[in-house]
Amino acid sequence: MNKNEILGFLNTNPVFHLATVEGDKPHVRGMLLYKADEDGIIFHTGKMKDLHRQLTENPHVEMCFNNSNFENLIQVRVSGTVELIEDLELKKEIVQKREFLQRWVEQVGYEPLAVYRMRKCVATVWSMETNFAPKEFVEL
Repeated sequence: MNKNEILGFLNTNPVFHLATVEGDKPHVRGMLLYKADEDGIIFHTGKMKDLHRQLTENPHVEMCFNNSNFENLIQVRVSGTVELIEDLELKKEIVQKREFLQRWVEQVGYEPLAVYRMRKCVATVWSMETNFAPKEFVEL
């Protein structure tokens, strides 16, 4: 896959697993992508969560997306560094499109919403067909 195909794959398969490190212990959790495009990969969490603290302390992460098609499984791993984005208009856009966030934001406002962007990241694609082939890396 090339860069555009990978970005399309991420947007088509928005559920991913995010790996972080706290101290010397790895942590992985399921996440929901907001969008992936030329400006980076955007996702969100709450500032009260362990994830936000982990990303603040160590912004190096890896994401793992897959197509959930076990007959033709494709997995895309993306590694890079995330940055916190304090953009109120972007937060409003996300909340408008994410119904599950709306009641929460009505109660607490936008401040506790943490939006992150991964830029200058590298992706590698895996499939059963390429299982034993050397990895190829694509800059996103």
